[in-house]
Amino acid sequence: MDLRLPRLRGPRRWVAAAAAAVVVLAGAGTWTAVASDDTPRVHRADRVMAMGGGVRIDTSYFTVGASSDRRPAVLLGHGFGGSKDDVRDEAERLARDGYAVLTWSARGFGKSTGKIGLNDPQGEVADVSKLIDWLAERPEVQLDKSGDPRVGATGASYGGAISLLAAGHDQRVDAIAPAITYWNLADALFPNGVFKKLWAGIFVNSGGGCDQFEARLCSMYNRVAESGTPDAAARELLEARSPSAVADRITVPTLIVQGQSDSLFPLGQADAMAKAIRAGGAPVDVDWISGGHDGGDMEADRVQSRVASWFDRYLKDDKSADTGPAFRVTRTGGIDSTNGTALLRGASADTYPGLDSGRRAVALQGREQSFENPAGANPPAVSALPGLGGSGGLAQLSTLGVGVSLDFPGQYARFESTAFGEDLRITGSPAVTVHVKSSTDDAVLFGKVYDVGPGGGMQQVLPSQLVTPVRVEGARTGKDVTVALPAVDHEVRKGHRLRLVLASTDLGYASPATPATYTVSLKSDLQVPTASGVTTAAAPLPAWVWWLPLAGALVALALLLTGRRRTTPGAPDPELAEVPLQITDLSKRYAKSADRYAVRDLSFRVEKGQVLGLLGPNGAGKTTTLRMLMGLIKPDGGEIRVFGHAIRPGAPVLSRVGAFVEGAGFLPHLSGRENLELYWQATGRPPEDAHLEEALEIAGLGDALARAVRTYSQGMRQRLAIAQAMLGLPDLLILDEPTNGLDPPQIREMREVMIRYAAAGRTVIVSSHLLAEVEQSCTHLVVMDRGRLIQAGPVSEIVGSGDTLLVGTGSPVEEPVVEKVGALPGVASAVAAEDGLLVRLDPGGSAQRLVVELVRLEVPVESVGPHRRLEDAFLTLIGGSA
Repeated sequence: MDLRLPRLRGPRRWVAAAAAAVVVLAGAGTWTAVASDDTPRVHRADRVMAMGGGVRIDTSYFTVGASSDRRPAVLLGHGFGGSKDDVRDEAERLARDGYAVLTWSARGFGKSTGKIGLNDPQGEVADVSKLIDWLAERPEVQLDKSGDPRVGATGASYGGAISLLAAGHDQRVDAIAPAITYWNLADALFPNGVFKKLWAGIFVNSGGGCDQFEARLCSMYNRVAESGTPDAAARELLEARSPSAVADRITVPTLIVQGQSDSLFPLGQADAMAKAIRAGGAPVDVDWISGGHDGGDMEADRVQSRVASWFDRYLKDDKSADTGPAFRVTRTGGIDSTNGTALLRGASADTYPGLDSGRRAVALQGREQSFENPAGANPPAVSALPGLGGSGGLAQLSTLGVGVSLDFPGQYARFESTAFGEDLRITGSPAVTVHVKSSTDDAVLFGKVYDVGPGGGMQQVLPSQLVTPVRVEGARTGKDVTVALPAVDHEVRKGHRLRLVLASTDLGYASPATPATYTVSLKSDLQVPTASGVTTAAAPLPAWVWWLPLAGALVALALLLTGRRRTTPGAPDPELAEVPLQITDLSKRYAKSADRYAVRDLSFRVEKGQVLGLLGPNGAGKTTTLRMLMGLIKPDGGEIRVFGHAIRPGAPVLSRVGAFVEGAGFLPHLSGRENLELYWQATGRPPEDAHLEEALEIAGLGDALARAVRTYSQGMRQRLAIAQAMLGLPDLLILDEPTNGLDPPQIREMREVMIRYAAAGRTVIVSSHLLAEVEQSCTHLVVMDRGRLIQAGPVSEIVGSGDTLLVGTGSPVEEPVVEKVGALPGVASAVAAEDGLLVRLDPGGSAQRLVVELVRLEVPVESVGPHRRLEDAFLTLIGGSA
């Protein structure tokens, strides 16, 4: 299992990381000079150095040009579990930028010997000083004075920690750029007195096992892992090897790069780092990247370029070097349908806002609640999955509305806000004060804030998959506790709510094994940081804005000179003349890929009068399919026919198609009617063909048509966009997420619009993630996953009758009762729901017999009904295709 840290250059890799040693050496050794095979201009010299005590360290030294050319030096450390080979690409790039670069394999890693000491000041940190001694003797290295080279230090995770420690222990270090690393290792592994057991275990395993560490560290780990509770001696041991121990001695310019997708070293570590170093008077810039130890985009090229510019400014004294803003954060804004990658944009500020800037009080609702810490803390809730984020990163998916967290009924309390009337950007660490009481002396709680969409549970996401653990001592008599929740950068959309959850367990942490009952109540509003000074950069104008007019003029001239005529479209298929849409074996590969498909071998047919729902998770290929259907992009294979005509860009049959995809733009100073009239004029078709009044009647905008669009609500804008798509009363209407941003009454009105439109014999295709809404408005479904067709047919056939009953009880059912119900004759399984039970029957079971047994068990039955819904069918289909 490869648990090396993400590289800041080259292919992205799975991560796991933790704490270990970065070693630098000086002393006797044998040189082996090697010219880089793929970059012959970079000279690499390998050397094994003896460090005393039998420890030998493997190093590589990279330069470009003559040894008589003096240049600054850079120490480049690798991540935990890796070796010097992992940072070779970065080293060669820095060498080409005019630096002498030294890399090494830390003690216990690669070809180096010795025990892992987690940056022991007497071990690994002392080795760094010896390496600086060696650099001072190199003829190509610039000196500030005899024995003092001009030198910077950088690296990711473990390599980042050694750069901080080097600056604190050796005053010859002139600038540093630590990335995704820790400030206080005790706080990282024992946050608020709770043992981060899963990461710590991965940590020890990726170091080769406990025996590969110094004896004191191995003993400490075994002791804490066995008890589940960190003690004072364990904290003291890790703190002494942390950069925070030498905070007052780190006085050099520092570029801090920290990951948002990081449950190992979260943003709070970078915040403490920035505050402490800035307090000493040194320049500090902070950059929150998209990825981290939990995966995601490490933004390798951008980060590496910024590090080089930082060193240009503070090592080369190049005052023209652009080191970037004081604070920058990467934000995710959807998926690029051409290649399936996340779209990233930067936001910045002239000053670092910290984690509590611009706090806004958000009222939460909820009574005092009691819940259980189960025996053995099992089953545990799930938040982050360390090391399993992959290149996409589960944490990054939360910015795209995908949730992977899990809380078990009866093991948490929750408090909820009302729906927001406008978008809210959280940048920093929310906080809340709660009153905690426990049946035991101590309680361990896990605080998290969910973003809950209009669809409720199906749209619940945990930003960056992060939780805050907190140990509450002396909780038996009750205690007020202020919980600093995970620091994130996350946008809560209009119509969404925030949900505070306090759980008794989490997969990544050690919880008390003794059963206990916790009682929690609110003592304050949720304080949400907004960092209003951080602004998102405007998207740059694409290159086509400049070259497209010129290219168009040249094409027009060529057509005039050659007398070229438009290609006659292929003959329509007469058998499909009355069929609104038939798709056959449609395929579309991602850009520059031979085997990665956005859509693959897709086939289905749509008839007149149908309202077809196009369903699938993010990345299923829905939008790509719609764009091909409208002639916006060209398929790599297969065929699309609309009323028998093959679709191609500009095909005349597209005049029979109306579309609303990815929103519509309107002139805000014009009225709704004026915007529609202007749009129709642009088509060049006769005014009488617009059927404007009929489209407006279906859309139901009423008197609002006379008002300026800038006064419209989001729902009115959506309906105006639908009316625009319906101009000309097209026979085929395509709607992509038409209910986005609408409140429940507006969603109901949009549903009626679609049904009314199809009632006249026309056809509607709607792509939506609101399954309950699709179930009410659509007659037929096409379910896609990973570009392929999973199932197609009438809604009634796909949903089916099912064998699951929802038993309403009006209040939660205790677990012992749930177990008794699950053991009844004719019952396959029983699960506690929010206000009742979900009971799945055996083939021989019946609702009547179930009710009799429930009454016998004194279960307060208020209602019984079938539970098979589109949601269940959809999840079954998608799960079955995974």
